[in-house]
Amino acid sequence: MSSDLYLVIGLILGVLAVPSMLSAFSEGRAPRVAAILVLIAGVLIVLAMTRKPGGYEVRDIPNAFFRVIGQLRH
Repeated sequence: MSSDLYLVIGLILGVLAVPSMLSAFSEGRAPRVAAILVLIAGVLIVLAMTRKPGGYEVRDIPNAFFRVIGQLRH
């Protein structure tokens, strides 16, 4: 898999962890699922950063999303 795909999946999982974490804290539960999602997201993002020569910058993130969507469409 490409580093763009790792980055995109990691970012999506990281965003999905936020509502899970807020829900767990508001109900007084331990945020286990959110913690697992954050851990997986972090590993994927670090993997993407280390696999791409030169890493990623913030301005590269939208282009990575477009490249992944383009790969999925073809």
